[in-house]
Amino acid sequence: MRKPAPPRDIPPPLELECLKSLWKLGEGSVKDVRDDLAANRNLAYTTVMTLLDRLVKKGGAARRKTGRMFVYAAVLPRDHARRLAVQELVDSFFSGSREELLAFLQERPASVAPEPFGNGQLDTALL
Repeated sequence: MRKPAPPRDIPPPLELECLKSLWKLGEGSVKDVRDDLAANRNLAYTTVMTLLDRLVKKGGAARRKTGRMFVYAAVLPRDHARRLAVQELVDSFFSGSREELLAFLQERPASVAPEPFGNGQLDTALL
């Protein structure tokens, strides 16, 4: 039987998208976040509400009641999320060595095969 993967410190992709919206907006309702995400993703109102609720439960966001609605704000700073993502990258692909990551980024041998997943761009979801 396969062991479950350890929990990730960085939020899953859709929660991260909601956090990005909150970082950009400063704070917002479910509707505000959904409207901001609409350019890239067509998510249902209830989906965004669930994602924001999960972020609150995990400590990545906070909410306060304003009238009949909640207003959400990011608690997890963007730079901290970036550091967590980079640390996960270092741990997963560079045996925990930041020096190996830096060496990889600074010196890319010409013999390296082209990237199999597109144009070689970093996944901007983490940034």
